[in-house]
Amino acid sequence: MDDDEAMRLPLLPPVAPMLAKAVPTIPGGAMGYEPKWDGFRSIVFRDGPEVELTSRNERPLTRYFPEVVAAVLANLPERCVLDGEIVIPDAAGRRLDFEALLQRIHPAASRVRLLAEQTPAAFVAFDLLALDDQDYTGEPFSARRAALARALAGARPPVYLTPSTTERALAEVWFSQFEGAGLDGVVAKPLDGVYQPDKRAMFKIKHERTADCVVAGYRLHKGTDDAVGSLLLGLYTEDGTLASVGVVGAFPMARRRELFAELAPLVTEFAGHPWNWAAAETGARNPRAAEGSRWNAGKDLSFVPLRPERVVEVRYDHMEGTRFRHTTQFVRWRPDRDPASCGFSQLEEPVSYNLADVLAG
Repeated sequence: MDDDEAMRLPLLPPVAPMLAKAVPTIPGGAMGYEPKWDGFRSIVFRDGPEVELTSRNERPLTRYFPEVVAAVLANLPERCVLDGEIVIPDAAGRRLDFEALLQRIHPAASRVRLLAEQTPAAFVAFDLLALDDQDYTGEPFSARRAALARALAGARPPVYLTPSTTERALAEVWFSQFEGAGLDGVVAKPLDGVYQPDKRAMFKIKHERTADCVVAGYRLHKGTDDAVGSLLLGLYTEDGTLASVGVVGAFPMARRRELFAELAPLVTEFAGHPWNWAAAETGARNPRAAEGSRWNAGKDLSFVPLRPERVVEVRYDHMEGTRFRHTTQFVRWRPDRDPASCGFSQLEEPVSYNLADVLAG
């Protein structure tokens, strides 16, 4: 019998998490505000010795995070279902390290065990779906939060209760400060709102900035050979290396075909291109170095190289190391910009903030 079939809980896996709608400013009114964690969203199911961790897309995460399973057994109530985020602090414990989190999705059990020791993850809880025999999803968030705080009153690291406030002014402070610890905004939840799986019933407010980037390649749109899927973006480092920083790809199909024709004169060979095979073999972070996807081994991430002569302005929320954390949004082409002038120095750096202070509530 599978673990989830053996569980005796009011809710059984998989359960789709409640989602958030993006809004430009922090809403007022009767809201509960929380930091927006940058990790793997996970609903945790515990029934005695049985633990199941599921992802946002309802896939199992349990095997990848044995240290989180151990922390759940040591810190959570005997029978419960919690919504939260799996995160990994950096080596200094001052910022979240999403790149280290991505490395944890590995098929080899020996590698998973090693990484669990070298880069241990934590679980930050922010909602209660069930406790003992009671289903809390029909309760207002204010009641769920209070019950969650009681349930985790004795919890110890690496299990944390996310900070929460009903004061909009404090949420504004969090929005500006916590980014320095690697968080990416604020979530607002109506205090009278019930838990709605797979519904955008809460609000997220994320940082938005713009950057001028060099277009150094593109990937074809899936299923076609005459349309651009996404543009590959680069920024120059101080030593003149063109680093791969992310992609932009939300275009109507007609525009994708126009781009395919517009960019044709810039198509070049990999020889001499900053992201060629030789660069990949030296360990540089570039598209050639990662032509397969960690999440989908069958996904083709190869690309068409372009001479790095065009500049595009994109909107982004924040950086993860030297990469845009999420897919960027197209703003406009910048024919007035010299590609060589598009470097990391233009990016706004958030003021540093200690992750331990956020986790301490």
